[in-house]
Amino acid sequence: MAVEREIELVVGRGARIGGMLAVPEGARGLVVFAHGSGSSRHSPRNRFVAYSLRRMGLGTLLFDLLTLEEEAIDEQTAELRFDIGFLAKRLGEVTDWVFAHPELSYMRVGYFGSSTGAAAALVAAADRTEAIGAVVSRGGRPDLAGDALERVVAPTLLIVGGADSVVIQLNQEALLRLRSPKSLEIVPGATHLFSEPGALNQVAELAGGWFTRYLGAPLELEVSP
Repeated sequence: MAVEREIELVVGRGARIGGMLAVPEGARGLVVFAHGSGSSRHSPRNRFVAYSLRRMGLGTLLFDLLTLEEEAIDEQTAELRFDIGFLAKRLGEVTDWVFAHPELSYMRVGYFGSSTGAAAALVAAADRTEAIGAVVSRGGRPDLAGDALERVVAPTLLIVGGADSVVIQLNQEALLRLRSPKSLEIVPGATHLFSEPGALNQVAELAGGWFTRYLGAPLELEVSP
């Protein structure tokens, strides 16, 4: 299992953002994380899921959606954290960076989005139908992806806490609009942040199974016929 290393990504028109990249030997899939509003690459929940995915042989990339300058503006106005179009564009720029990186360009890419980051992931996936192999949403707001939902072709897994009733309904409605291979998994008793004992483990297992299925198992786990 690879250890995370700090990197700096230069994307778009020279925007500089921090990231944490880890690619286990033999990995053929890379999961790019899009965190929720007001969070960062240091989100303990996303880092736990990323650690679990690496144990399953998947590469992970966590990054800050905003530059330091943008974060300063957002702390005062909160205008960027809910701008799904802006966040999806930034996620797309990070995806372009991945495919231009010699260490990563051969890999299949999936998105793991949390809260508003899930909407950004779905919009970005709809704009890059040939590039994105799978999407997983944790406690997400896929409804905020709007008309992009019908354009998503990547297999999409929506994971919601069983005690998060409002978000369950929003995910059920979004599921009906998705036309790609799709599934909705409800973690019994879990609230929005999946802070209950064992809840986040279930999220990681569900996400790992989905990504391994659609991005490809690591090479060392393949069995010759």
